[in-house]
Amino acid sequence: MTRIVSSSARMSLGLFLMGAGHHIAAWRLPDAPPGAATSFDHYREIAKAAEAAKFDMVFLADSASIREFGQSSIGSDERAVRLEPLTLLSALSVATDRIGLVATASTTYNEPFNLARRFASLDLLSGGRAGWNLVTTSNAEDGPNYSLDAHPPHAERYARAEEFEEVVRGLWHSWQGGDAFPIDKAAGRLFNPENLHPLAHRGRHFSVRGPLGVPPSAQGHPVIVQAGASDAGREIAARSAEVIFAAHQNFDDAFQFYQDVKGRMARYGRAPDSLRILPGVSPYIGRTRAEAQAAFDELQALVTHEVGLKLLQPFAGGLDLRDHDPDGPLPDLPPTKDAIGRQKLLVDLARRENLTIRELYLHIAGARGHWQLVGTASDIADELEHYFRNGAADGFNIMPPALPRSLGPISELLLPELRRRGLFRDDYTGSTLREHLDLPRPDLPAFPQSAA
Repeated sequence: MTRIVSSSARMSLGLFLMGAGHHIAAWRLPDAPPGAATSFDHYREIAKAAEAAKFDMVFLADSASIREFGQSSIGSDERAVRLEPLTLLSALSVATDRIGLVATASTTYNEPFNLARRFASLDLLSGGRAGWNLVTTSNAEDGPNYSLDAHPPHAERYARAEEFEEVVRGLWHSWQGGDAFPIDKAAGRLFNPENLHPLAHRGRHFSVRGPLGVPPSAQGHPVIVQAGASDAGREIAARSAEVIFAAHQNFDDAFQFYQDVKGRMARYGRAPDSLRILPGVSPYIGRTRAEAQAAFDELQALVTHEVGLKLLQPFAGGLDLRDHDPDGPLPDLPPTKDAIGRQKLLVDLARRENLTIRELYLHIAGARGHWQLVGTASDIADELEHYFRNGAADGFNIMPPALPRSLGPISELLLPELRRRGLFRDDYTGSTLREHLDLPRPDLPAFPQSAA
């Protein structure tokens, strides 16, 4: 197989927002803002700072339930409380002007028409800055919140997701033709009905007539983001994703994933550069390595054993890790029916580095299995550049360990170092998320909008 490398001159960079930060204990820091996970003021200031730093986008994850509800450790996890992402991004869209706005929404626990309408509305209102992170929901505890006794199996979720995405994309293409919106006041004609096309979809999972009443935005339709690592997830990404948020622990794994997914795209008539692969990375940055290590150690010291085990339990395949010696090796885990890709990542990590249960949960406490880097801005830029230039990444989704604390070193130390190397923009050159990511625009008519 031909080795594929990014042809882009610069990295794509997202900023992954998470309450008081991605480290599981970030909310316990003395300077952490209380209630950050549900504070609009907190998110607004972070989003404005990210826009000032010229990030491509801000990114929000989501879950529709509280994992391991009933365990005593749940009271120590800030992620048990969170705002609904589309609602939050709609508010942030009027507090920002240029930065992209990407929200996670599940294909397992939504309907295509409702989701297509919500994202298209955010896209139109924000001037073409919206993105949808398509997930199938690995959390089995979501089901009882949607009148289901059992979480659908992995294969069924991905089959539904494939059709779901097809329906959403079809609805976003309800308006076609360059003369769709004449806005002819004298003739009394707002749009040309012949340019409006019903979807008339009938499939295994959905029957959706359409058309969608929300017209296209300045970028055509929202950017489609995907985050699955299983074989089924990779296939959906190769067929339809425009951005992938990936989780890797080392260069070899990131390289294999990048080459595999981009290598599959040709069978769908797609060019590799029509997809951006962005591994998650959580950087601890200091002016010296000792300063960076101290920032890392301060957070690690706040992780309790109870919370650490809770981090691992969703990937344990039903095995109760409380019954095992925390300073012994990770036992063989039964296969999981849900988070297949993430379980493999963690097991491979534990075996490769000979980690105990305690060492494993401390290893992922900061970023849930994503890449962690500790060092100076130059150290971290070296690592990011290596991935970018050698076929393992098109950029990165930056996961600040603590917010707002970590954003200063990222914006004031890391980004200037990347700019010095010619790897990141000095300013925005476009206004839409597609333009930021250098992705092609769908051939759809943009609905005329008045200036604010």
